[in-house]
Parts: sequence; structure tokens; C-alpha cells
Amino acid sequence: PSQGAKPNIIFILADDMGHGDVGAFNKNAKIKTPGLDRLASGGMSFMDAHTSSSVCTPTRYGIITGRYNWRSKLKSSVLGGSSPALINMNRSTVASILKASGYTTAYIGKWHLGWNFVKDEKGKIDFSKEVTHTPNDLGFDYAYGHCGSLDMAPYVYVENGHITAIPTETTVNTGKYSWWRKGLTAPDFVHEDVTPNFFRRGIKYVREQANGDKPFFLYLPLPSPHTPILPTEKWQGKSGLNPYGDFVMMVDDHINQMLNAIKKAGIEDNTLIMFATDNGCSPAAKIEELIAGGHHPNGIYRGHKADIFEGGHRVPFIAKWPKVIKAGAQNHQTICTTDLMATLADIANYPLKDTEAEDSYSLLPLFKGRKIKGNFREATVHHSINGSFAIRKGDWKLAMCPGSGGWSFPRPGKDKAELAKLPRVQLYNLKDDPSEENNLQAKYPDKVEELQALLTQYVTRGRSTPGAPQQNEGDTLWKQLWWMTE
Repeated sequence: PSQGAKPNIIFILADDMGHGDVGAFNKNAKIKTPGLDRLASGGMSFMDAHTSSSVCTPTRYGIITGRYNWRSKLKSSVLGGSSPALINMNRSTVASILKASGYTTAYIGKWHLGWNFVKDEKGKIDFSKEVTHTPNDLGFDYAYGHCGSLDMAPYVYVENGHITAIPTETTVNTGKYSWWRKGLTAPDFVHEDVTPNFFRRGIKYVREQANGDKPFFLYLPLPSPHTPILPTEKWQGKSGLNPYGDFVMMVDDHINQMLNAIKKAGIEDNTLIMFATDNGCSPAAKIEELIAGGHHPNGIYRGHKADIFEGGHRVPFIAKWPKVIKAGAQNHQTICTTDLMATLADIANYPLKDTEAEDSYSLLPLFKGRKIKGNFREATVHHSINGSFAIRKGDWKLAMCPGSGGWSFPRPGKDKAELAKLPRVQLYNLKDDPSEENNLQAKYPDKVEELQALLTQYVTRGRSTPGAPQQNEGDTLWKQLWWMTE
């Protein structure tokens, strides 16, 4: 292939898979992940990597835009299966900057950032009409996928703005693991086959582009192992744990097939392939069953998906690029999934403007094995499902809420009596206390003040990187910024 120096780039995002689900990050993992272990042994594992949020939509927003999700109109929670587009059409994205740098770009998978179905005044979708405000409008030359999570209707594929088949039936699944919400389903949409379908198409795309004259970028966000948990027959019972364990093994095998395809296409040396997950493992995996089998899907970390605790947003992140990254390396710097955009800009020699990638740091120096004194990122902001904030700087993490901010105990809105007894903020030293058991806020008021002031600065400046201040979208202040409004 005559692709010159710029690498091909593939970013695979698993859905609701935990830090402890991958052998490279948890030596006691009971789920076998030979594909991801192969990726890790051939590349660099980031041991202290975080998503910008502990749930789906907001994390994806940060990956695509290089900007913290709470700067968008969405201040908490996630979008639905037919929500309108969240990303402004004039905003630069990972795809648009690569396209401007001579790449051909594709998205195949679960979007969960909204696009605009044509609806009547009652909100009923007209499936014969083209969809607008799609990934194609955000820099993806090719776009194929499903709008929400795989448990959110309508169950249709959209390819370059065109709905591939009009839904003709209504399906529902009420299984303990395999459940999906009742909704309209297209004849070409088979829930069990969605993950395999995305991988078949992703591998086909890699094969086709390997012989092209442009480098390619493939964004492959999976709907799995999120619910519905649907391991195909070959994988059922394979983990010896439960269907979630089986499903993780199936996803891992597909990743291995992708690695084989890259090798076979002769492009392995100059292809940067990255893997991350969009948040921690979810209670839907039946975490208690996994733990009973000796497997801790979020490793030693407290909490799970939706939480402000580490189990909500600390994720496995692996990058393999034989030409640049030393095989089998481990990196302990704190990084964030928002860092993808500045990294790709750096690789493609694209000069970022002040209005682009406001919360993104280039990982290229880390890929090259450079030793960084002190913190690579000044600080990193975390966000939970109810929109609670935390800020991490060095060993210190300050959470601006009394409980989980999510679904683990103590839960906002549910465990009110317990929450009332707790301090309003939580300060943890993650070096001494990685499982967040000792709240040190009373002991270190200066540290609380320092981190709170930095978080306030990040909010008001519209960015956390050097550059001209920018505007956040929606309200200037909102209830989760209580320390700024009171």
C-alpha cells in the first residue's frame, strides 16, 4: 500500500466492560481475553485511564469532540434510541480533522449521540425518510450503525443517512441477561447478530482500505457487552461464570479476528489500533455472580457504571502501533478518553484551533515512551450519571457529592437518610487508598479548596487545556455546580 507515513487508525470502544475484565489490567481475571492480551503484549497498556463520564452518551461525546460532555447541552444522564443529534454540526470532531488531513473516515457501530429521524407531531418516526444530522455531517465519509444502545428501540440500521430496512414487526426480550425494550424492529436487524455484523463490516472496511491510496480512520464503537447480553451459541457457557463472561469472551474473539485481518492485509506495522471501554462494568452483568466465581469486573475499584467512584470511569485503555509504540509497555500517567482528538491531530500534523478539542491532551509523547515529570495532564474531570463532578490531580481526587452520584450505595435520591449523614464532598488519596474507603476532606481542607478552585476554573473557562476561553453550551450554571451557585 502506498500510504506514506501517516498511520491507519482504528479505535474500538467496548460498552460497559470493566477494568478488571481484561487480563492485562487484572492478573486475577477469570474471563479469558486472549485477543486483548495479544493487543496489550504488542502495545502499551494505560493503567490509569478514565472516561470523561461513567455512562454511555457523555463518554462518546468526549471521544468524538475532545471536549468534556458537560460542556454540551446534556448535563446528566444519557440519550434515548431516537434522540436528536447532541453534537453541533459546526463542531470539529476526530473524524473531521482527520478528513481535513487526507484520511478516509468511517464509523461502524453504536452511535448513542443522537441523529434526527423525521417525526410527525406525535413523535412517530417516518422510516421511509432520510435521517439528518448524522455522523456523515461530522466528518465520517462512511457511517453505518444503530442510534442508541442495543436495548433501545427503534431497532434499525442507518447507513449514510438512509434507513436500511423499514421496521415491520415489534420485538421484545424479557430475559434476565438478554433483555431489550419492546420496539419496532427491521427485518435486517437481528439483535444476536449486531456485534458480529459490526465486526464483519469493520474487517471488510479494513481489507478494502488497506489497498487504498489514503490512510484510513475507523471508529468501531460496540454495543457489547452492554445489555442485551447475547453470546452466540458457540460462546454460551464458555466462561464458566455467567452469560456476561461468555459475551466478553465473544467480543474478545472478534477483536482477535480484527487483529488477524490487519496482519493479513500487510498493514500491521503502521496501523495504530486503540481499545477502550465507555465506562466501568454495569450491574446488568450481575456483578455479584461474577464475584462469587472469583472474578471482579471492576478490579479493586469501588462502584461500577454510573458512579463517580473509580469503578465507574477507570477503564482499560490499550494502544498498539508497532512502528512507534514499544511492545508490552505499561503507562501509569492519568489519561482521559477525551485525549483521542489531540492525539490524532498530533499524529496527522493538524494544528488544533482554540475552538477545538478543549479538554484533549496528545498521547503521542507517551506512545513514544517519553518520560514525563509530574502530571501529564494538569488534572482530569470525572462525571457521573446524575451529573455529579469529581476532579483528579496527581494522587488526589475530590468528588463534589456525598455518595456515588450513580447506582451504587449510597445512591442519590434513594438512600437519603445515609446521604444526609455524609459530608458534602469526598477527598481520596488514590495512591494510599485506591478503593476510596477513607474520605479525607476534613483532614485536608486546603487540598479540597485547591481542587475545587481548579474545577471552577475549568468550568468557567470552557476548557482545561491552554488556549483562549470558550463558551459552554446550555446553562452557564446548573444545580450540580452547587459550590459555584451558593
